[in-house]
Amino acid sequence: MAIEKEKKTCGQVMAEWREAIWNPRTRQFMGRTGSSWAMILFFYLVFYGFLTALFTLTMWVMLQTVDPYIPKYQDRLSVPGMMIRPKTDALDVTFNVSNTETWDHHVKMLNDFLEPYNDSIQVATNDACRPGRYNEQPDNGVLNYPKRACQFNRTALGACSGLNDPTHYGYADGRPCILIKMNRVINFFAGANQTMNVTCAAKKEEDAQKLGEMVMFPPNGHIDLMYFPYYGKKVHVNYTQPIVAVKFLSLEANTDHNVECKINAANIATTDERDKFAGRVAFKIRVNRD
Repeated sequence: MAIEKEKKTCGQVMAEWREAIWNPRTRQFMGRTGSSWAMILFFYLVFYGFLTALFTLTMWVMLQTVDPYIPKYQDRLSVPGMMIRPKTDALDVTFNVSNTETWDHHVKMLNDFLEPYNDSIQVATNDACRPGRYNEQPDNGVLNYPKRACQFNRTALGACSGLNDPTHYGYADGRPCILIKMNRVINFFAGANQTMNVTCAAKKEEDAQKLGEMVMFPPNGHIDLMYFPYYGKKVHVNYTQPIVAVKFLSLEANTDHNVECKINAANIATTDERDKFAGRVAFKIRVNRD
């Protein structure tokens, strides 16, 4: 015959819980005496203190091998990539001429990007360099001596400068501007001492007519040698990289246009299928009209 287990009252259960937390007879808290708790806390203090010291020492040793001015490994940047502004997630610039909300953010992005290129800022911070030659600045025995940057004035972008422009870079009248920039590579002499420029075209020849006429700023999409080499963010503090603007004058409306822009330079390859951003950039542009 089964014997029924005596049920404990609520008061008995609570008393057992209180004793499990603090036992006044053995003076134990959560089953351990004060000395036992002290030993455990001391062990974890020493253990985690050792781990912290080991991590700190490891980071310090690693940082001693890192040059704050020039990245140790630059193998992935042997050929500069290219990018556009306004920048979108899928390099897709689509907007409706009559719907301001579809292109307002593009205009704001271009304004923010071009603000450091304002002529007043460039004159105040950068030099008027001699065009057509590299702006080499040796250290002359002083390691990482600060470098001076050459002026790239916003007005050089002409109708794509956004200055006193009621069309807002052409987005208000369906003739938009796209800015193209070449990524920075430290100590890279772009062009191999020869002239270079950026050109844009439809990715497929049969779509060229739909893409219509384009105009480049500076003229012919020219990039001057004086903006090279780039010496790095820490020593080339006010460096403003050269940019090229392309203005689409007669895009066929309500049509996707796939465009590829590339730099024509003696030492920049643009045919590497493994890296579609090396010396070039492809994007889609679409102007919708109601």
